[in-house]
Amino acid sequence: MNKKEILENIRKELQKASELEVTEKIEFLNEVKQLLKTVSPFHDPVDIVQWIPSELVIANEYNPNRVAPPEMQLLKVSIEQDGYTQPIVAYKEDGHYTIVDGFHRNRVGKEYPEITQRIHGHLPIVVIDKPLEDRMASTIRHNRARGTHAIAPMSKVVEELYFLGWSDKRIAEQLGMEKDEVLRLKQFTGLGNLFKNREFSKAWQ
Repeated sequence: MNKKEILENIRKELQKASELEVTEKIEFLNEVKQLLKTVSPFHDPVDIVQWIPSELVIANEYNPNRVAPPEMQLLKVSIEQDGYTQPIVAYKEDGHYTIVDGFHRNRVGKEYPEITQRIHGHLPIVVIDKPLEDRMASTIRHNRARGTHAIAPMSKVVEELYFLGWSDKRIAEQLGMEKDEVLRLKQFTGLGNLFKNREFSKAWQ
């Protein structure tokens, strides 16, 4: 069977799903995407975006990202006008999806009725499967790539990674920091007492 014949068979079968109710149709499409993944040459999370009921999507406890009201309103307008162009990154556990990146995209989908209605109470999700400390690092990388993070919560993440056994070098590499920045964030949390005799670069002055 050639590619054209395969596509025609798929098209005929998919037409049968048009009679399903919305919730069943969403579940069906998610399962179809899972099947497509089995033959995909790609292994990146974005290769399979699923629509998940928003009540199953929950915040993490460490995200240092903060969005001011004007930027939050702009994000709302962006999603309102352009739709979701970026999925929410999450970790699946016990039937729930804990957000790694996209907390404010999650808020928009839940807090604005016109958008909630349009997306049928679902949110676009891609899943990553990593241990907690690696998910924390992923969150920081996403935030820093956009230039948005708050110092106090950021220092708590560095503190937790430190007590999980991460070296300064690993923290700096994984979070996209200079070594002096890691030391300064440790100092912010009180861990700085361990490094009070260390010299910081002039960039911190």
